[in-house]
Amino acid sequence: MKNISVSSDIVPVGEFKASLAKYLREIKNKRNSLIITQNGKPAGVLISPSEFDELRETKLFIDSISRGLSNSERGEVYSTSQLKNELRKFRSGK
Repeated sequence: MKNISVSSDIVPVGEFKASLAKYLREIKNKRNSLIITQNGKPAGVLISPSEFDELRETKLFIDSISRGLSNSERGEVYSTSQLKNELRKFRSGK
């Protein structure tokens, strides 16, 4: 995600509504984020679909690591042979 430019990446909701197609095109082509304000305060953020996908994949990866660390702390771990057996079962569809 690129840095936010206060002069071009923050727009009031009225301006956003008036130029919606332009902003959607810019976000898609430039992969930048757009902060939409209402009454001078941030009200929403618009990002490109590819940026959303990247953020989602990163979150899923971090969540997976957190689950693994929690399992490890609770002692819920597999030995190498147990893991191999589980993988064999999974691959055979059982």
